[in-house]
Amino acid sequence: MKANAIPLAAVACMLAFTATHTRAADPLPSWNDGKSKQSIAAFVEKVTKKGTPDFVPAPERIAVFDNDGTLWAEQPMYFQFFFALDRIKVLAPQHPEWKEKEPFASLLKGDMKAALAGGEASLVQIVMATHAGLTTEEFEKAVSDWIATAKHPKTGKLYTEMVYQPMLELLTYLRANGFKTFIVSGGGIEFMRPWVEKTYGIPPEQVIGSSGGLKYEIRDGQPALIKTPEIFHNDDKDGKPVGIQRHIGRRPIAAFGNSDGDLQMLQWTAAGAGPRFCLYVHHTDSEREFAYDRESHIGKLSKGLDEAAAKGWTVVSMKDDWKTIFSHDKK
Repeated sequence: MKANAIPLAAVACMLAFTATHTRAADPLPSWNDGKSKQSIAAFVEKVTKKGTPDFVPAPERIAVFDNDGTLWAEQPMYFQFFFALDRIKVLAPQHPEWKEKEPFASLLKGDMKAALAGGEASLVQIVMATHAGLTTEEFEKAVSDWIATAKHPKTGKLYTEMVYQPMLELLTYLRANGFKTFIVSGGGIEFMRPWVEKTYGIPPEQVIGSSGGLKYEIRDGQPALIKTPEIFHNDDKDGKPVGIQRHIGRRPIAAFGNSDGDLQMLQWTAAGAGPRFCLYVHHTDSEREFAYDRESHIGKLSKGLDEAAAKGWTVVSMKDDWKTIFSHDKK
């Protein structure tokens, strides 16, 4: 053997290392190579490349994400609603009037269709009635206890196992490139805060959501904040840009949603100066998740699809763009 020859075994090891390193270097391994993945990478490269006209300083790299249907599943009903249903069962003995009062009477009978006949008003009534009266610490404990054990009615998985693996990778990728990631959701802010840091790596102070009233009082000799049964801010549709301005004070340069309820957030983001990125998650996989859009009772995506096509926003097809949807999927 020549002195400078490299043994075949060593060559094989080097090739294996190179292949492994290449795979590890991919920040979005659950995404199929294609336009959606390429558009994300191109945007991140554009705004982080110093010395170019499109460079965005790190403090201005704000990315906002809807939660339900964007970061985790939302079918067959918003997960916070399932939490509220379980709370109704717990609280029912303290509210005998619920046996005759809608929508609670129908819920206690197991008639979901009748209970939700009132639409959004019924949902709000259920949520407010089951969330109010607790201190913020009591409510946080109730949410933490529930989410640690409650399971999705279809998959039997914990709700925190129903998060989208590709979106977790995207959050990590953006933060590794100097972005600050926020949740901007129509869901309750106090419902999300107890678990989002562990699940998404997003701290509670970077959560914007719908919020009910709070009042300060002395309870059992100690200062307390008590949840009250009224809506202070509805963080859906045009409420999302309002919430962003109130909480963040900067217009995002990237926004991610999945429904028409996110449209105003994406419009607000896109309208800013300089490079902008807007992305819709389109639920197209009936086998691995759910398929729905224009006619769905949850997460309706119609106007958003039309505007995305007109404005050139990225639309991610779950079926075509994601190798894996949930971390528990078989690879």
